[in-house]
Amino acid sequence: MQNSGVYSFRASDGNVVKLEYKDILPSSSALAREYAAAGYPDRYVVFTERQIAVSSNGKGAPSIEGERGIFMSCILRPSIFPSQAGLIGPLSAVALTSALDEHAAEELKIGWVSDIYCAGKKIGGCTVEGKLDSFSSYEYLIVNFAVKTDKKNFPPKLADMMRKVFEPDNISIGMIMAKSILNKFFSIYRELKNPGKHMEVYKSKFALEGKKIKLLDGQTKRTVRVVGVDKETCALLAETKEGVVLRITSPSAVTIPNRI
Repeated sequence: MQNSGVYSFRASDGNVVKLEYKDILPSSSALAREYAAAGYPDRYVVFTERQIAVSSNGKGAPSIEGERGIFMSCILRPSIFPSQAGLIGPLSAVALTSALDEHAAEELKIGWVSDIYCAGKKIGGCTVEGKLDSFSSYEYLIVNFAVKTDKKNFPPKLADMMRKVFEPDNISIGMIMAKSILNKFFSIYRELKNPGKHMEVYKSKFALEGKKIKLLDGQTKRTVRVVGVDKETCALLAETKEGVVLRITSPSAVTIPNRI
């Protein structure tokens, strides 16, 4: 494809981003992890519009199942304390939804911590992983963005087609979306130490308020009702049937449905 290669562009915060486009990948995050360990620089991004999984049933050649969408992993070399990294996931979700709202059939919503919903169905999300080089700093962080861009949730629009025609090198709509996400992300990322207004956006897009979820309580699961999210810490606030409001900080402690 004509998109394949490494592109450089200046992001919204004035810094240069290198975007490596791959026609197809098993995992953008796995490749970014490999690159980060090899010393690739801050703001190096791996991007594909087709992510595949190879499986085999033991009866002949393996089958390749693919998903189409935006699959992107950004390497960061941040000078922040680990305690400051906790909001990068939620803020990444704000960037992703804000950038893609103009392309989506309906306004995109955010689950907890950083899942993305369209019309009540989970279609993607953001994750953050990293490696500490000491107790006080990171060797690297990787921010992963993933969203399925099927025609039901992201119908082709005349404005998209016009932008494709007049964009330099006639790059794909997916590439335009990827750059838009990164521009929005880096605009928010530079304000990581003062995230208040962006967390207000997170709360306004929060999709789970009033919804019932499962909470792992010891060896059993019980149903609780989500009453909100703490904008300072992003802890999930959930109420038991006895009326007790719990602050949940571990995503592994809850089961949230893919359709709400």
